[in-house]
Amino acid sequence: MDRTSHADMSQVAIEMREIVKKFGDFTANDHINLKVHRGEVHAILGENGAGKSTLMNVLYGLYRPTSGEIYVNGKKEEIRDPSHAIELGIGMVHQHFMLVQPFSVTENIILGMEPVKGIRVDMKTARAKVEELSKRYNMQVDPDAHIEDISVGMQQRVEILKVLYRGADILILDEPTASLTPQEIQELIEIIHHLTADGKSVILITHKLKEIKACADCCTIIRQGKYIGTVNVPEVTEQDLASMMVGRNVEFKVQKKQLEPGEVVLDVKDIHGKDYRGVEILKGLSLNVRRGEIVGLAGVDGNGQSELVEILTGLRKGESGSVKMNGKEIFNKTPKEIFDSGVTSIPEDRQKHGLVLDFTVAENLILQNYKKPPFAEKGILKKKKITGHAIELIGSFDIRPEGCEIRPAGTLSGGNQQKVIIAREITNDSDLLIAVNPTRGLDVGAIEFVHRYIVEQRNKNKAVLLVSFELDEIMSLSDRIEVIFDGKISGSVKGSEADENELGLMMAGGVQHG
Repeated sequence: MDRTSHADMSQVAIEMREIVKKFGDFTANDHINLKVHRGEVHAILGENGAGKSTLMNVLYGLYRPTSGEIYVNGKKEEIRDPSHAIELGIGMVHQHFMLVQPFSVTENIILGMEPVKGIRVDMKTARAKVEELSKRYNMQVDPDAHIEDISVGMQQRVEILKVLYRGADILILDEPTASLTPQEIQELIEIIHHLTADGKSVILITHKLKEIKACADCCTIIRQGKYIGTVNVPEVTEQDLASMMVGRNVEFKVQKKQLEPGEVVLDVKDIHGKDYRGVEILKGLSLNVRRGEIVGLAGVDGNGQSELVEILTGLRKGESGSVKMNGKEIFNKTPKEIFDSGVTSIPEDRQKHGLVLDFTVAENLILQNYKKPPFAEKGILKKKKITGHAIELIGSFDIRPEGCEIRPAGTLSGGNQQKVIIAREITNDSDLLIAVNPTRGLDVGAIEFVHRYIVEQRNKNKAVLLVSFELDEIMSLSDRIEVIFDGKISGSVKGSEADENELGLMMAGGVQHG
């Protein structure tokens, strides 16, 4: 599809002029300009904590700007709150979905805007409208399905339908591909094209350069809260975008020396396990990870990766099997016993399993070690030591904003929350690091940084199990790739010999290898 053919460049849907947003002494947005045309996909690119989401929260009425002007369809507006933004035709799909799990798709979409017939909710009319919207934009959403039974990609479509149901002409998508599989990302890009072909404008907050190239017409770049510039996407390369975003050249290729792996650190044999519904999802899975190697676990979401990681880290009980750490059985032990045996992990859900959002960054950085010296003595926490430790890690891992050690972790951007977890887990200095989607929601500069640290762990003769839905990440980091399909390992290939198409087939259960 010609991406520019349906963009009506003469009509400006949104214009933000010289937007400033301050939080106390901290300036999140520093005189930012943005112009979005009707029928256009306009990407907003920036590092973690650059101020992208803050700018969009200003547009959506969640924040009031400190200064600056907003024009909607050429008319100056002071957007009071999200309901006012919705009246103006602006809808926002947040990175963390806001859906009621036991409710149906239709119930979630109409929540707060239920059509009424007499004194009853007119579900028939609501369902018909949801079905019509789903067909119109080729979303293939079942209006009667329950949220808890559908995939993450489908849940996102429900969120998009929710804003369309409320009459949105301008859609803000905040990190829309952070939790999606490659196939779901492709489907989302097609949905975005259907929306713009119908005259809708889409503002895409992202740091994924490949996706910007695949679906955006224009891109506005923000760095450390400041406006850097706006470019026509077809006229620039991914490398150009990366350099504008971080202000320096970025290495896309992971530098890794050849190593001969040592003895087995993690030995998993014949694991059986059930998912949250009690259905068997792990069906006799076996794998091992040795010192000085990164083993990548590749697979489409839902084939047992989450359950395997939860069993390995003690968050879920397995049905049967064996998990040995340095020869010692740790199957179905507690998370503390597993951590003490030398296992550390970057969890899949940073907010649910990685951080205590109300605790400060400094407190989150010592979650597993708060009882040990130098952070405690005779049961009393040493505040100075804890703060000093945090300041050191904030500097080393470039956690932003600087001086955030006393802030609650929940106030940081998603990418900086991820850096807090990575800083803590890597400095735990354990024999095995289990990294689950370690760069989810991170910009290219931060991804380069995290990859370097993961390779450094391997170079220090540690074992690394990398679980990621980013095939590029698996292929560039792994010394050995194990493919998971239907709860078992369906094949194994050397990282240096991996082929994307073959891996894709193995992930779909089509080819046995290894």
